Amino acid sequence: MSSEISDHDNNGTGPREFCGVFGIFGDVKAAEKTYLGLYALQHRGQESAGIAASNGRGITMHKGMGLVWSVFSDPDIMPRLAGRAAIGHNRYSTTGSSGIVNAQPILVQFKAGQLAAAHNGNLVNARELRKIMERKGSIFQTTSDSEIVLHLIARSEKRSIDEMIIESLQRLEGAYCFLFLTPSKLIAARDPHGFRPLCLGKAGEAIVVASESCALDIIGAEYVRDIDPGEVITIGEEGITSRYLPEARRKALCVFEYIYFSRPDSIIFHEKVDKTRRQFGKRLAKESPCDADIVIAIPDSANTAALGYAQESGLRFEIGLIRNHYVGRSFIVPHQKKRDRDVKVKFNPVTGVLRGKRVVVVEDSIVRGTTLKQLVQLIRDAGAAKVHVKVSSPPVTSPCFYGIDIATRGELIGSSHTVDEIRKYIEADSLAYLSVEGMLDAVPDGSIHCTACFTGDYPTSIPVDFRKEEFSDGAAEVLHDR
Repeated sequence: MSSEISDHDNNGTGPREFCGVFGIFGDVKAAEKTYLGLYALQHRGQESAGIAASNGRGITMHKGMGLVWSVFSDPDIMPRLAGRAAIGHNRYSTTGSSGIVNAQPILVQFKAGQLAAAHNGNLVNARELRKIMERKGSIFQTTSDSEIVLHLIARSEKRSIDEMIIESLQRLEGAYCFLFLTPSKLIAARDPHGFRPLCLGKAGEAIVVASESCALDIIGAEYVRDIDPGEVITIGEEGITSRYLPEARRKALCVFEYIYFSRPDSIIFHEKVDKTRRQFGKRLAKESPCDADIVIAIPDSANTAALGYAQESGLRFEIGLIRNHYVGRSFIVPHQKKRDRDVKVKFNPVTGVLRGKRVVVVEDSIVRGTTLKQLVQLIRDAGAAKVHVKVSSPPVTSPCFYGIDIATRGELIGSSHTVDEIRKYIEADSLAYLSVEGMLDAVPDGSIHCTACFTGDYPTSIPVDFRKEEFSDGAAEVLHDR
């Protein structure tokens, strides 16, 4: 859930992901550790950030629009978040409009007391559930699908908060990683398909939960394991208990987490991202060798795949493009001419590296193709003799409904154009994609990954009248500007 640039790619050329969550229980500096965890997860959402903290008696919260550092820049904030447990959230809005009302965590007071919730993912039956509740008199404070689960919990007749949450989660369809905080407990849940990553760590006596293991590293916590698909973990003073929701028909771990979203230094889905991303590049080199002089990456998320391509092909890896990390994302530019200029602001070619060379340019994905077209021209203008584009994922042909803002089918260049037509559009000398088979062979277990954006094989049913734009900020911002 993002709006600004971060050091993890998100350079305006990539698809946008929903958010990052972090929670810790049993540390007197819980809010400060959560702040650091959110900082490490900034790449997963840069629109808003928030922290809810418990001192054992009640929950206090602070959230705001912007990057983590700016939301918590006032030195008076952290003392107000005193306590031994906290959950935090970075947001990018696709489900629900942009604005402070939809920033998370969401804190409510109901019959069982205080409850704060933070969510990463997207619920495909959100509209159906919301309409049912509104007909029965529910009043919603946000336009986010995350609020729906709180209404379900409040309506539950179960006796304990754990049972209320488990009953409510079974009404949901789609992707979710939820963190719930009560005055005395932290509860983490991952959907039975396992779409989004969620891991468990330990820092001394404290227990930590995070979207990616890089958030554990920043506070010196040890990665223990992934939270399993369908697992609900309750963390309290008495320790940890684990329960499971009914199994899904199939596991569906999002393969795009490996391709683009997660940081290369993270462990997700039991595997190191860097290792898998290098394998994508190596498989791409085997499938699509090229008579060229050098390999460069579109920085930053394609860097590791480009290294893999260079290692397998025997070509020299060079830094051919420098990215300016201090400019906003090109998808927010309202007019195409300004967006084209913005590409030149964001990327600068290293002329001495590119001049006279036959260049392999490795990119992690193409969705719309507009920015890549500009980059190919930028590389040519720097004197490259040939520009060969290699993509370390298959063509994106279908929208995502599970927490990635990949555009509607009509806006996906791969859904209506052949590879050669795309090559002509971006004006490259050649264009090749990694095959679906090669991609799945590169991950630890290809049979348990979701490939819907490449194959149209959705792991869940999608309502026939479901329209992504109803759950987004508007057509101008849902485009993957690459």
